[in-house]
Amino acid sequence: MAHAEAANDEVFTDVALHLQDLVLDSPDVDQFLQDLASYAAGRFSSPGREIFCGVAVERHKKATAIAGSDPCIRILDQFQDKDGDGPGVTAMRTSDTVLVADVSQEKRWPAYASALSREGLSSAVSVPLALGEDIRGALSLYCGQLQAFSSEDIAAARAFSGQVSKSLRLALRIGKLQDTRDSMSEAMKSRTVIDLATGAIMAQSHCSQHQAFSVLLQASNTRNMKLKDVAATVVASIPGSSGISTYFDE
Repeated sequence: MAHAEAANDEVFTDVALHLQDLVLDSPDVDQFLQDLASYAAGRFSSPGREIFCGVAVERHKKATAIAGSDPCIRILDQFQDKDGDGPGVTAMRTSDTVLVADVSQEKRWPAYASALSREGLSSAVSVPLALGEDIRGALSLYCGQLQAFSSEDIAAARAFSGQVSKSLRLALRIGKLQDTRDSMSEAMKSRTVIDLATGAIMAQSHCSQHQAFSVLLQASNTRNMKLKDVAATVVASIPGSSGISTYFDE
């Protein structure tokens, strides 16, 4: 098996380049996962054997990101996530490959097996993705044929997932940086609006900055509104303020 995976590493050398392009072209992690699922399905399909792919990623304090090469695959992976069990979830938890050779004989996840059968799928294999601490993922392949995944197919899926893990870690890191940037930008905009409102109250009431801010804070508590929203209301009430906006060069 190790020899087979090493051979597949060479076969999938072009995968890394393609995945790099996906990382660069995808606006966010969700789109990357969707493009990845479609690419993997096409990569593993062959004449007379259509393969479907699902990808799931669990992150701390975030909803599980799920993508599928077909809408039914996305539904199946959402079913796993909601139920908290299934081959993909098990692969994530154990870091081991999970094979469903014949869904009609599957006893580990009866509800999930029934869902697979309803979609016309007869076999599946889920491979864990190595994504680092606090992040778990799995790539799952599905087929309408019984016992569709041989030992060679499983080795190929593992090798493919090894390439995927590297690019997905990069996509996740970029996504985290984008989230941090967006949060900082929003915080700066909020701070600016609050400062403008504080200045307006100081000018109108001839009071100190501390007193003006206390007025904003009291209004926020009384109206049960966010401080930035109260500040925005104050700024909007200033004559000629319609053209005022915040801008930060990123």
